[in-house]
Parts: sequence; structure tokens; C-alpha cells
Amino acid sequence: MDIIARDGATLVFVEVKARDSHAFGRGGRSGDAVQAPPDRAARARLHARDITSSNCPCRFDVVSIHFDAGEPVIEVFQGAFDATV
Repeated sequence: MDIIARDGATLVFVEVKARDSHAFGRGGRSGDAVQAPPDRAARARLHARDITSSNCPCRFDVVSIHFDAGEPVIEVFQGAFDATV
């Protein structure tokens, strides 16, 4: 996880993917970004603080950054994959 933030009462884990071209697909659509379950670090952090989905809503987002013609194009995929924490 690249960023851990709050969106109101929701704890949000954010994976950031950047690409300088579309040759290998868009960052937010890369298989590891969208299909992977939350990584162990996120689970460990939640467990260490006794945080569960019943006492704190959690969400896993992906931010895709690609550089078209030198200008960054940013897309946010909220709730990119479901996870039970």
C-alpha cells in the first residue's frame, strides 16, 4: 500500500500505479492493482490496531497516473477490489 488515509469515517488503503505510456496497459487496470487482495502489510496494520470492518469501514482504492503528451492523467478507482479485513 502506498497511501493510508481517511475518507470521513472510512479507512482507505491506496495503491498508486504510474505508467509513462499505454504500451503495457493503464496503471489502474494492471492485474496486480485491481485483482490482488489487500497486501499483508495492510492486514497486519489493521490487526495490530484491532481494526475490523465491523468497527471501522475500510476501502481499497487504486490511483492510476499516466503521462499522455507529458501531462499527467490521474484516475481514481474507489473500491477497486473487495476485501474482508
